[in-house]
Amino acid sequence: MATRRRLGIALAALFWAGAAQAYPLDGYPLTGILRLEAYRLAQQGKVRGPQEPKGALLGLDQVDLRLARRPNVDLPAADPRFNAALAAFLGGEAERYGIAVLDMSDPDAPRYGEIQGGYRANPGSVGKIVVALGIFQALADIYPDDVPARLAVLKNSMVTADEFILTDSHEVPIWSTGQPAIQYRRLQAGDRANLWAYLDWMLSASSNAAASMVMRELMLLVHFGRDYPVDAAQARAFFQKTPKKELSDLLTRSLMDPVARNGLNPAELRQGSFFTSKGKQIVLGTSSYATPRELLRYLVRLEQGQLVDPFSSREIKRLLYMTQRRIRFASSPALTDAAVYFKSGSLFRCEPEPGFACRQYQGNVENMMNSVAIVEAPAGNHRLHYLVAVMSNVLRKNSAVEHQTFATRLHRLIEGYHRELSSKP
Repeated sequence: MATRRRLGIALAALFWAGAAQAYPLDGYPLTGILRLEAYRLAQQGKVRGPQEPKGALLGLDQVDLRLARRPNVDLPAADPRFNAALAAFLGGEAERYGIAVLDMSDPDAPRYGEIQGGYRANPGSVGKIVVALGIFQALADIYPDDVPARLAVLKNSMVTADEFILTDSHEVPIWSTGQPAIQYRRLQAGDRANLWAYLDWMLSASSNAAASMVMRELMLLVHFGRDYPVDAAQARAFFQKTPKKELSDLLTRSLMDPVARNGLNPAELRQGSFFTSKGKQIVLGTSSYATPRELLRYLVRLEQGQLVDPFSSREIKRLLYMTQRRIRFASSPALTDAAVYFKSGSLFRCEPEPGFACRQYQGNVENMMNSVAIVEAPAGNHRLHYLVAVMSNVLRKNSAVEHQTFATRLHRLIEGYHRELSSKP
């Protein structure tokens, strides 16, 4: 009986996950993110590390905002033909999806399609894009006319992992100058890197530990303003002595004010709490949720340079640029030559069921998978340019494979549509 009880508890556990390495590989001099230098050297065979697909090799100057000259573009009315094609991809599982797609390949004739665009669920690791927005909004508020000062804070502020990282199973790439190979392990108390690196770990390796450290720094940044960064003793005293209610209010203000201020709807996009259990104990949060339609509007405003300002939007886009192993939606072979700007997250939950074995991404109680992506194909050419948000809860199927399959079908659909247009007299 005890064994059966332990099995039930294990199967009922919740798992949030998401990984996709980001930022252009020539960005080390600007950011001080050591991973970028390690991966750049790996492409030359000087460090043991992964080889990148063609679509992951754009430089800083090639990762830019594609809708900056179209600041008034919003989501047009859904195209019935587009909607029908999306629904056909999903078949009988359509009711378990929320999808929003904006095809900007012909910027004079955008096409929008959606399936349950208002489908609302916990965004999981996709909520980390709200944390990134909070950081860049805080920096702009403190240094409104001084981009070099913002860059200096990101590059020169050193962050040391502490109890906020507890607990997390995600591994991050660790490398120091001169090491022959990139190592992968969980963040540990005492790990020290600049704020840029923690942002990269948060959005690339999707480390919950890194995300909670970034959220900690966000609260300190909003509270201390130009006096940030503060030393470890000041930070510790702040979190120990500030009343719980004030900490909760500061967390909410730091995360959610930027959402509303940047033209997004907090009723459809909210990151309400830390990503680690210890972080949630120290600072009490609230629920998190998103809809595909509002996630897509986040991407549109990013491409327009309207998330805070063009500098901030461009840097968030660079942080989302995939420059390592592609997973889930982004792992589609159809996207190998494409530049993909991507974040994903998953949650699966199981309970005992005759004939069913609980596996990763195949929950029988809950099996959520969320993906947001900007696709430019081929990379550096941008013949195709579309933005997509997918949220799903398809039980007992491998949701990572389901998203990969959907990505392939969507890409071929958009390819075919533009071939059809170009062939018309």
